[in-house]
Amino acid sequence: MSLQIGDPAPDFSLPDQDGKKVNLRSFRGERVVLYFYPKDDTPGCTKEACNFRDQWNVFKDNQIKVIGISKDPANAHIKFIKKYELPFILLTDEEPCSIATSYESYGLKKFMGKEYMGMKRHTFVIDKEGKLELIYWKVKAASMADQILSDLNLA
Repeated sequence: MSLQIGDPAPDFSLPDQDGKKVNLRSFRGERVVLYFYPKDDTPGCTKEACNFRDQWNVFKDNQIKVIGISKDPANAHIKFIKKYELPFILLTDEEPCSIATSYESYGLKKFMGKEYMGMKRHTFVIDKEGKLELIYWKVKAASMADQILSDLNLA
């Protein structure tokens, strides 16, 4: 069964880069961009994070929270945030990546003929009522933030 636009966003409670628990339900009444990415400080993930950073003022001005999720530990998130001056929170979904799995964003991947379990690059926009408003199964890392703003008629 695949997540669909209009479905309730799966709730979660995950630690941020400072070890503080972040609950999705605490953002009710606000629009949230939730993006899953494979690994801090890798080329595609850096492009994606920097695109969100570069569009940060538009997200902020429209009261849209941006949250990135990978399985990286807090110390990797802190380095990534500092290195690229990322203004949004990053959450850690450790193995078995149950939150990413509930968002169909963790599973079997193939690279150079090898198969392995890993985080998939998917993005979700969650509306003020906690429902999935937009779903991106195919993400262009370098322009994901631009695409969301365009789709929301904010660009």
